[in-house]
Amino acid sequence: MSVLFTVLVTFFAGMGAGLGTGFAGMSAAAVISPMLITFLHMDPYMAVGIALSSDVLASAVSAYTYHKNKNLDVKNGLIMMASVLVFTVAGSWVASKVPAATMGNFSVFMTFLLGIKFILRPVMTTKEAMQGVSAQKRAVQSVICGVIIGFICGFIGAGGGMMMLLILTSVLGYELKTAVGTSVFIMTFTALTGAMSHFMIGGTPDWMVWGLCVVFTLLWARIAAVFANKATPKTLNRATGVVLVVLGLVIMTFNLLT
Repeated sequence: MSVLFTVLVTFFAGMGAGLGTGFAGMSAAAVISPMLITFLHMDPYMAVGIALSSDVLASAVSAYTYHKNKNLDVKNGLIMMASVLVFTVAGSWVASKVPAATMGNFSVFMTFLLGIKFILRPVMTTKEAMQGVSAQKRAVQSVICGVIIGFICGFIGAGGGMMMLLILTSVLGYELKTAVGTSVFIMTFTALTGAMSHFMIGGTPDWMVWGLCVVFTLLWARIAAVFANKATPKTLNRATGVVLVVLGLVIMTFNLLT
């Protein structure tokens, strides 16, 4: 397989993952894994490890950009992250006892539907409305939602960022920019945990593919995050919706090819 072909595959994988991360706080694993498996015939376990490690820097840079623009809820993000990490482990354990091969397709279909939702019914909550909720109530909500997100992530094995965005906007009533900022903040740590465990269990990755995926995902996540923080709520909803719909369609197509 030529080096040029590898560069092209990783460029488009990184572009899709970076745009998904910067705009919607989506996990890079949802995009990079199927592309590496389909086009580079990579071992699925290693592909997920590379995707998760690409997610770490991309999410961290996106989270920094959102934080700089005051679109990140660190306190509740930390509370939610703790319950997400604990219940991801619990979800993984339950999934190991249940035949759940078809569950991955569920998260891809949900990504597509969520994209349509942002286009047709944009999230127009303001920061003022968000701040009307008491700190104690928000903390309790964060724990409960973290439990739900973590369990679904562990059980399905994907879709964490997508689930977080849906719950932060629909259940917790977050304004869209703050929802994405908080989502990428949490994803930085969940992706780091996942990547480390994958490489410890599965061994070292193909370093060229790993390096290209990390660089391209980081580049596009930075571009998307800068654009998202400057965009009006209506524009951001549409851009996020389009990115999610396109990614959903592309990944569903890849799944049909494999």
